[in-house]
Amino acid sequence: MADFFTHFSCVLDVGTPDDAARALDLYQAFMQEAAREDIPPAGFLLSVQPEHGGSALWIRDEVTGDPQQVILFVLRCAEAFNLTGRWGFQWANTCSRSRVNAFGGGAHVLDLATRETIAWIDTNGWLARTLASPRKQRGAR
Repeated sequence: MADFFTHFSCVLDVGTPDDAARALDLYQAFMQEAAREDIPPAGFLLSVQPEHGGSALWIRDEVTGDPQQVILFVLRCAEAFNLTGRWGFQWANTCSRSRVNAFGGGAHVLDLATRETIAWIDTNGWLARTLASPRKQRGAR
């Protein structure tokens, strides 16, 4: 039997060490909400990174994670701390055994001020669309 995983590791700077401490409280409330809504608990882990001035949150998976949960939490932080600018992260989908279509990944970029997605990509979807396209693609024969 194969096990499937989603891995990521990224940093969100919330501005000040005090805001980073408040973000930890937001994280606890966020995870409690997820549990009440029966969202799988594999969302992500969060800690403050002192080597980045104490204002950076390290967001990562433990064994596997949920990129959508990360996006929702970052949007919550953007609102709570009036964050601006662009922020993004990428993830990798892996499998413990070789399986067709079991590997891939993606990336997501947010505008923190408007709380909107700027761009995103899922490599599995991209690959399927590109293979289905009748246009000759770079690298195709």
